[in-house]
Amino acid sequence: MNQISSIIPLLLLDKIIVNALEEDFGVGGDLTSALTINQFTNSKAEIIARKPGVVACLEVSKRVFNIFDPDLKVDLLVNDGDMIKANTPIMSISGKSTSILGAERTALNFLGILSGVATETRRLVDKISGTNTRVCCTRKTIPGLRILQKYAVKCGGGFNHRFGLSDGILIKDNHIKASGGIENAVKEIKSISGHMQKIEIEADNINQVIAAIDSGVDVIMLDNMTLSDIRNAIRIINKKVLVEASGSISVDNIRDIAETGVDIISVGWITHSAPSLDVGLDFKD
Repeated sequence: MNQISSIIPLLLLDKIIVNALEEDFGVGGDLTSALTINQFTNSKAEIIARKPGVVACLEVSKRVFNIFDPDLKVDLLVNDGDMIKANTPIMSISGKSTSILGAERTALNFLGILSGVATETRRLVDKISGTNTRVCCTRKTIPGLRILQKYAVKCGGGFNHRFGLSDGILIKDNHIKASGGIENAVKEIKSISGHMQKIEIEADNINQVIAAIDSGVDVIMLDNMTLSDIRNAIRIINKKVLVEASGSISVDNIRDIAETGVDIISVGWITHSAPSLDVGLDFKD
């Protein structure tokens, strides 16, 4: 399974975590715990997945506890990418009670949101099992969490599109309008970009698909096309370039779209609107 350390440096990860902890802990700290629990009291706790799903970014949540209090002992009971049943313990924590409670919400927020992304990704991946199509995420991510959400997509069996604007050339509808058309946009890019850079273009209709092929792009994104238009585009493209389908993708229609023969299906909602996996922390007796 993917390791978070393989895609995100510890320095960047810690920056994300510290920002989240500061947002929750604030200047005054955890008033309730400070006023109700002796500072020397120790406890044992478990994080439980209350609903079934795919877990992701366990190391992130573990890091939250260890940054908050390095003396906390945190053990992972499952692995990133595991499909788990409801009421499965996924992490154990022991140490100072007030520290566990101080880091609890931040750790659960990361774990719930990111496992939700992995869970929804797995649903789509399972739906198109047996085809040659990949499920990809987009840049429609929660600000500040993009790199973690993209890792969560991989935990769910999906793939990543661009991480940012500098990662690839993708000519969209507004680029086409502002540059005076597909031919102008592609010609300008080819006059400047190197031979190692691929060019992808968004097409809203069949005429744009034909213009994109004639312009010599490497990838064509079929944006919000009907199933009939996608099939027609696939016939016209005839494997000359990679084909991506995007827009209005759902669990109900993704199989039909994959079976048209597209290479990639990109889905924005698996990162910007995936429901969180229900996880909770309980102290043990």
